[in-house]
Amino acid sequence: MAGKTVSILGCGWLGFPLAEQLVSAGYIVKGSTTSTEKLPLLQQKGIDAYRVRLNPAPEGNIAALLDADTLLINIPPKAGKLGDDFHPQQIEALVAIVPQMAVKHVIYVSSTSVYPETSAVVHETDVTTLEQTSAPALFRAETLVQSLEPKCVVTTLRCGGLMGYERIPGKYVAGRQVDSGAVPVNYLHRDDAIGILLNLIDKPLAGVYNAVSPEHPTRESIYRKSCVDFGYTLPSFVEPSEPVPYKIISPEKLVQATNYQFIYPNPLTFLYGN
Repeated sequence: MAGKTVSILGCGWLGFPLAEQLVSAGYIVKGSTTSTEKLPLLQQKGIDAYRVRLNPAPEGNIAALLDADTLLINIPPKAGKLGDDFHPQQIEALVAIVPQMAVKHVIYVSSTSVYPETSAVVHETDVTTLEQTSAPALFRAETLVQSLEPKCVVTTLRCGGLMGYERIPGKYVAGRQVDSGAVPVNYLHRDDAIGILLNLIDKPLAGVYNAVSPEHPTRESIYRKSCVDFGYTLPSFVEPSEPVPYKIISPEKLVQATNYQFIYPNPLTFLYGN
């Protein structure tokens, strides 16, 4: 939508190509990076770039970045670093500022890691309290962002494992021993993540939505195919001593709300490139 301003807090592996597509679509795009060296790259792509860090309080010109219609928060927690309270503290500090700004729509990029492994199909309503989640810090961050309602429309997007391009599954298990080959995957190709976000930016939706490819092949089938395709050493698949717990994430709510058509509904057909 021409004239609509979108700010992306975190122009990394997902945020940067999304910003490029938004610029191409005629949006005014602002973007943040923690690296001074990356600012020129963003600017060359037509992105109004800012160096901003959440430490956990914002450092940098956060007011200019948040002068926007839509704010996309795309700063995943650093696993195992800085303690479990750090990411919620980052989000709490940010949420304290947003009501003073022009932001009307906030999208928080979360993760399906909030769901415990229950060896079942899981939906958004299966984790609605802190006691139910397997990722307390992430769930607390979600809740903090949702507190911006009704001042803003808040979309919480729980993404599956983001794959595609140089993120090749076989790369991470080459030559290793794998006992979880029978477990189904919950992957999302980056192109679909971007497509879903473009859809939500264009037509804001309140609520929590899972974003994951609708098909869930086994890890073994995924690993075998990507190792063969890219010449990685196959892992050795062994039977686990006990069944490995799993979860199958349903994207049904998102699909019904948006009519989104997945580019890659089956992770076995994902586009990669090293």
